[in-house]
Amino acid sequence: MKISVIIEIAGYLGSVLVVVSMLMSSVVKLRVINTIGSSISAAYALVIHSYPLALMNICLVIINIYNLMKLLKPEQHYSLVNGKTDDKFLAYFLDFYNDDIKNFFPEKDTYTSKANIAYIICCGINPVGLLLGQMDEDGVLNICIDYTTPEYRDCSVGKFLYPELAGNGIHRFVFSAEPGKHEQYLLKMGFKNQNGIYIKNL
Repeated sequence: MKISVIIEIAGYLGSVLVVVSMLMSSVVKLRVINTIGSSISAAYALVIHSYPLALMNICLVIINIYNLMKLLKPEQHYSLVNGKTDDKFLAYFLDFYNDDIKNFFPEKDTYTSKANIAYIICCGINPVGLLLGQMDEDGVLNICIDYTTPEYRDCSVGKFLYPELAGNGIHRFVFSAEPGKHEQYLLKMGFKNQNGIYIKNL
């Protein structure tokens, strides 16, 4: 069989696998088959010197591998620790992640001084998140800082935190500061933008 025919068959095979992957009900299978199909299509495109097509398929492979790593990541088990705003460990945590926290909360020091309640989120024995806020008598928590360490910044901490706090007498969360980079996270957590104030009801 001529090489040109084999190359052509490989091109069709890659395309078929990409299409078939879209029929998978399992997201993992979809990603795996799509990765194989995109890899074959990328190789085919390079052979025929179709570089835009090769670049697109290489990007798909990278995206698929990234998402597979997230999907296959072991499930994290979190716990919530009630802290105190004057706790020495809390001060250490805030100082250790100071620069990163200020990327999301530029007025970190001002927010910290306003807080009267603190929660630390742990994965095993490792502290991975922190929520500082002002709690009022009506069960409304005004959030000062809601921070997660970079290694756990996939929203899983927030998905654990907010339902967990529902059992602590809190029925509403309010974030009234300028959200900046924090806005996307707030929206993912179910906050609604009401005239510049982000509110989540439980």
